[in-house]
Amino acid sequence: MIRGILRKTLHETWVQLLLFGVALLIVPAVLTMLLPQLEQGLTQVLSAFPFVSDLIQALLGEDLGANISPQNLQAIIWVHPSVLALIWAQEIVFCTRLPPGEIDRGTIDILLSWPVSRRKLYCAESLIWLATGVGLCVMMFTGHFLARQFAPSSVPTSPQRVLIILANLYCLYLAVGGLTFFVSAMSSHRGRAIAVIFTILLASFLLNFVVQFWQAISGLAPFGILHYYRPAAILATGAMPLTDMGILLSVGGVAWVSACEIFARRNICTV
Repeated sequence: MIRGILRKTLHETWVQLLLFGVALLIVPAVLTMLLPQLEQGLTQVLSAFPFVSDLIQALLGEDLGANISPQNLQAIIWVHPSVLALIWAQEIVFCTRLPPGEIDRGTIDILLSWPVSRRKLYCAESLIWLATGVGLCVMMFTGHFLARQFAPSSVPTSPQRVLIILANLYCLYLAVGGLTFFVSAMSSHRGRAIAVIFTILLASFLLNFVVQFWQAISGLAPFGILHYYRPAAILATGAMPLTDMGILLSVGGVAWVSACEIFARRNICTV
């Protein structure tokens, strides 16, 4: 029966997953090919326009002081709004399928009539979500390194550091997905669930950006989920951010378990 649920989910979502996968192959590749041009004029740009340094640091979510280098710039590939938007959009669309998506389509009664528990239904959906995250990271890794063959950087990043960044990104993926599942488990309308999680993510992104300019609110930075995703620091040190990854995994895990229990126990007829 679990296999049947997995086949049903894949049948309904394979086009969506394929399109997002292709997009996350292309976008990092394009950014990788454009960065060498920015690296060449970095010194002149920063000398002529000092405020550009602040903008770059705000985008990276990292206070680099006067140490912005071509290597730091490569972190843009992994924190660019288009990359984060694609990953989060895929999660929001997928993780709001159950139960609000089924309720909106009027198929929740049919789904719950299957001889399988709600927890198993949730776990089956979650298996595809977890596997999809791995697939998206593989596509990003592939696009980046294929593009590097055509537009080599002056300071190429080692594959090991890119893999650490993608491991941190996958933890972010799990945290966002867990929160989305949690919001969805309490919702009966998909549009409402999407609006709530979109607001949370937008607020986190803006907080991570604004705190680089407004030190008075620096104490709020840990409340933003992007505070624990720091590609620039990984590129600079090559160290695995175990604490940041642990926090993201904890947030995602607690949210996912809570969502599973809420879905298993709630009255679906209750709005």
